[in-house]
Amino acid sequence: MPLLNEGVRDKILHAIETPAGSRFYKGANNAWRSIAGPFDGQRRSRRIAELERIELEGIVNQEQNVGWVTPDKFEKFPTAALGRHQVLRGLQEAIGARTYLEIGIDNGASLSYVDVPSIGVDPAPNITYDLGAHIQVHLDKSDDFFAKPGAVDHFDGVPLDFAFIDGMHLSEFALRDFMNLEKLMSRAGVIVFDDMLPRNDLEAYRIRRTNAWAGDVYKVMEILEKHRPDLLLLPLNSNPTGTLLITNLDPSSRVLDENYDELEAYCTTPDPQVVAPRWKHRVSAVDPRAVIDSGAWALLRESRGAADADAVIDKALAQLRSIPTVS
Repeated sequence: MPLLNEGVRDKILHAIETPAGSRFYKGANNAWRSIAGPFDGQRRSRRIAELERIELEGIVNQEQNVGWVTPDKFEKFPTAALGRHQVLRGLQEAIGARTYLEIGIDNGASLSYVDVPSIGVDPAPNITYDLGAHIQVHLDKSDDFFAKPGAVDHFDGVPLDFAFIDGMHLSEFALRDFMNLEKLMSRAGVIVFDDMLPRNDLEAYRIRRTNAWAGDVYKVMEILEKHRPDLLLLPLNSNPTGTLLITNLDPSSRVLDENYDELEAYCTTPDPQVVAPRWKHRVSAVDPRAVIDSGAWALLRESRGAADADAVIDKALAQLRSIPTVS
């Protein structure tokens, strides 16, 4: 079991997702690594990967001697009230999901919140939480996981109600994760992406150059806006790098599959990345607290198995669309 109770843990997770808290956590973590690194293969591998990223000359502002943690300023956007772990936990409770799947599980914190049959996918997790027998962990890359026969047999035929994508921070991988997940989702299911609202262009580079790293996952939002207008996309103003909630899913849709070659070419445009101001300033983002508190979730739960499911879902979508933006 975790060493901290859930309330204290949530406060700490939120604290380290603020700029000041992130700097403190990073410093403490690096200090620990200097002691533990030689005795821990995973930490040593991560440190080597970090050192390989220190190639900043001529690319970023280096007025301060801060190594690869750059001093580039963030764009201005409304203050975020919740961190991503608080968002996930609130949504998990509001949605009342029967099943849950997470890509990129890291230490298992967000998996530890759920008490329904769940699957975590990560080729190299660093799990520090007791996940319980109802949670199945697959040490696979996500493409390999979805290609396995019976990948979601753990759900015993129940459709997937809630999924979280936080794997590779490259848009072509994140897009494929969405395409694979949607085929498994229930009609009233919800998919959440992390790292959709980078705070400056550099944070969105495909080659990591910053402390908190969103990568170019924001391109998935642009792709879905253009090619899947049937989806409801709600960018959430959360710390540190924003999240995106997607619902009104269509497991039968093959639009993205049919256009994938074109979409992949867009995804893999090389650095530098130029993020649209509306994402950096979060002008279309909503307060995640308002989303979590919405009455839409009761309607979506009601729609499961209902004869008039589409009509009930339409009412829920209307409520979610009515949530005002934070700007």
